[in-house]
Amino acid sequence: MRRWLALLLAPLLMAQVKPVLVPDVSQREIDIAYSFTGAELLLFGAIIDPAVRERADTPRTDVVVVVKGPTQSIVIREKEKVAGIWVNAGRLRYRSAPSFYAVASSRPLDSLVDARTRAIYELGLDSLQLSPASAAPSDVQDRFTRGLVEQRVRTGLFYEAPRAVEITDGVLYRARIAIPARVPVGRFTAETFLIRDGRVIAAEVRDIDIRKSGFERFVAQAADRHEILYGGAAVLLSVLLGWGAGRIARR
Repeated sequence: MRRWLALLLAPLLMAQVKPVLVPDVSQREIDIAYSFTGAELLLFGAIIDPAVRERADTPRTDVVVVVKGPTQSIVIREKEKVAGIWVNAGRLRYRSAPSFYAVASSRPLDSLVDARTRAIYELGLDSLQLSPASAAPSDVQDRFTRGLVEQRVRTGLFYEAPRAVEITDGVLYRARIAIPARVPVGRFTAETFLIRDGRVIAAEVRDIDIRKSGFERFVAQAADRHEILYGGAAVLLSVLLGWGAGRIARR
C-alpha cells in the first residue's frame, strides 16, 4: 500500500520541486595594475530542474546574466550652443546609478519577459532604476537618462549582449562578459536569472571584487585612509617637481 501511495504522490512532489541554479564565475577577484587593459569574465553553471526529466513538454528555459558595478551618485550635464559656444544648459543628479552594467541573455529580453518584469529585475538598459535626485518633469528625466546610458555605452561601461548565453542540453550554460580597462573598482555582483513562460523562476547572485594592485593600490589606500597626509604629500611632490623643472630649465 505504501509503495503504491509513493508512486501516486511522486509526480505531485516532483511538480512542487523548484528549479535550482548553480552558478559560478571564472574570477572572483580582478586586480587592476598600471598595465591593465581589460578582462573577460566567464559566467557558467548548471540548471537542476526535475521537471525537464519528468515531462517532455516542458517549456523552453532561458538564462539571463546581469553584471553590475557598485552604485554611485552622478551628475549629468546637458550642453547647448549659445552664440557659437557650447555651454552647460542643464543638469540632473542621480543618487544611485550603477558604475558598470552588462546583461547577456540566451534570447532578446523583450521576447523573454514583459516590460513590468524587466523593470522589477532591471533586465536591460531601458529598465534601469537610476533614482533621479530632483523632481524634474518626466520628459526631462527621460532625456537625461538616455544621455547617461548613451554616454556609458560609448565608453563600454554599459552594454547588452542578446543571444550571448549558450545553453547546452537544457542543463549547462555559459556567457562571457567583457570588463573594460576603465572599469571602476569595488564590489560587483553577477546575477543569474532562470526564465520560463515569461516568469523568473529562479535567481542566484555571486560577488566579484575588482581592486587596484601594486603601487596603484597603495596610492588609492593612502588617499582613502590618510587624506591629510596624502594631500600634503601631493602638494610637496608638485612643489619639488616644479622646482626641479625650473633648475633644469635654467641650465
